[in-house]
This record gives sequence, C-alpha cells and structure tokens, in this order.
Amino acid sequence: MRLAEKDLKVFLDEKYEIYNRPSFIEHDPISIPRKFNLKEDIEIAAFFSATIAWGQRPTIIRNADRLMELMDNEPYQFIMNSGKKDWKRFEGFAHRTFQYADVIYFMQSLQNIYRRHGGLEKVFSGKCRKDIKDGIIYFREVFLEINPGGRTAKHIANVEKNASAKRINMFLRWMVRKDRQGVDFGLWKSIPPSLLYCPLDLHSGRVARKLGLLDRRQDDWKAVNELTMNLRKYDMEDPVKYDFALFGLGVFEKF
Repeated sequence: MRLAEKDLKVFLDEKYEIYNRPSFIEHDPISIPRKFNLKEDIEIAAFFSATIAWGQRPTIIRNADRLMELMDNEPYQFIMNSGKKDWKRFEGFAHRTFQYADVIYFMQSLQNIYRRHGGLEKVFSGKCRKDIKDGIIYFREVFLEINPGGRTAKHIANVEKNASAKRINMFLRWMVRKDRQGVDFGLWKSIPPSLLYCPLDLHSGRVARKLGLLDRRQDDWKAVNELTMNLRKYDMEDPVKYDFALFGLGVFEKF
C-alpha cells in the first residue's frame, strides 16, 4: 500500500488520533507507571515495565505489576533504601529471560544512578545534544558501570552494535512526549520530542514497510533511523507520535 506523501500524512494522522487515547492505557504496559504520582516512581516503574515489554501484553503487565508490589509500591524509596536482605523477596521472579539476578542488578544500578548521577533524566539528557542516540549510548555506559555479572547487560540494548533499542525508545517516548490525550507522560523537559526515535518491533516494522516508510528488511538501528527520518517528514516536532498509528494498524487492524 503506497500512498502519495500528502495522503500518507492524512492516513497516519487519522490513525494516530484513533489510537492515542486514554483507553489505550489500560491494556498497555504504560498502565503500570500510570499508578504513580512521584516523578521518580513513574520513571522507575516505566523503566522496569519497558524493560520486560516483550511477549504477551497481559503477561507483561502482570509481571511489571508484580515487581512494583515486591517494591511495596514505592519503587523509588525501595531502591534507594533497600539492601541484600530486602532483595531476597525477588527470588523466583522471572519474565522470560529477565530473572532474579537481573532484577537485583537493575536495582543496584538504579540506586547508583539516583545517588551519584542525578537520576535517569539527567543521565539520558547529559550527553544528548543533537541526537538522543548519544544519550542512549551514555546511559548504557552508566548503567553497566558497576559491572553486571552473567548476561544482565543483554537487557540494555547496545545501539553502537546496531540494536534497535525498541524498549529504550518506548521508555523515552513515555517520558518525553506530551500531548492533549495524556497517554505519554511528558515528564522530561530536558529532551525535545523532536529528537526521539520511533520504537521498532515486528508489528510496526511490517506496517512501516507496507506503507513505504521503511525499506530496510532487518529490524535494527539502521531501520529505526530510516523509519524515524521518514516520520519526521510528517511531523518534525513530534515524529514518534506515529508510533501509535503503526502499533494500532499492526496489532489491532492486522494491517
């Protein structure tokens, strides 16, 4: 389905309006951070929810909710004040390959980030000038600086090795974008939405290729860049708003 650019913009805008609604929240992992009001609670809940966002959405939501319960539904306070004795309660937790050892490292690293680096927003925005990719690269360096054991590092995408970083880009969309519909949070003012990259997965990639927004066959960072550059033609200031359109077309309409 190849449309003229003007027609494609109209089509994408219509689908964006259909799917970017509060009703979207209930059945999406963004529903977990929506339970909180404190900025740091929202950030941490969003980061964990995005990290495990692969597989069936009901399972993702259930397991992300379970993680918050294990943190006494005060994730920031828990991470800042807990230690080895408290972490034992996470034994047995698993979401696919994200398991006990990974949860513990994530909490240790987040503790380090909030205590020594000023928090998640400051880390992502600190090296971000003209390209949020630089912020993603720097975040990974900081996140891994306390040396995870085993395979925990695999849960933080390495865009320098051409990873698509779907979950990090989704997390950043949640934190940075803000619009009248109130799905995304818009908590972070230090990063403009114009710098965001569109989250890319099997569904959005398939739709993007059918619409002529993406030629590259692999779902990697080069494809993310190509897709986002094309979406910026239709909205320079907020290109990733079309993530809602691509997602809705792929998941709900089987486009």
